[in-house]
Amino acid sequence: MVDASGCAPGSLKDAAALAALFEELIVVLDLKVVGQPQWHVFPEPGGITGLTLLAESHLAIHTFPEHGFAALNVYCCRPRSRPDFEALLARHLGATSCEVRELKRGVMA
Repeated sequence: MVDASGCAPGSLKDAAALAALFEELIVVLDLKVVGQPQWHVFPEPGGITGLTLLAESHLAIHTFPEHGFAALNVYCCRPRSRPDFEALLARHLGATSCEVRELKRGVMA
């Protein structure tokens, strides 16, 4: 889970910028997309909600341009090296700070 702050409001309303972020994450993490990504653009001053289903689970983002904030969820059922979320979100969304939290999940016997 990544909370990105200080984002450029214009980027948080730009479906192409968000799609580019997802595309880079898919490549960097070697993820397998299932179906087409879904994007919902909210009326002003709202942002965008995006979802991509993966063979490994899903990517989701919710943006709040009025607050310069994005909440990104990368849910993956296979272990992966953590990408440089700070650099990715700075490049794609102009984020000035990121809080990355990892929650280990799984079936417990």
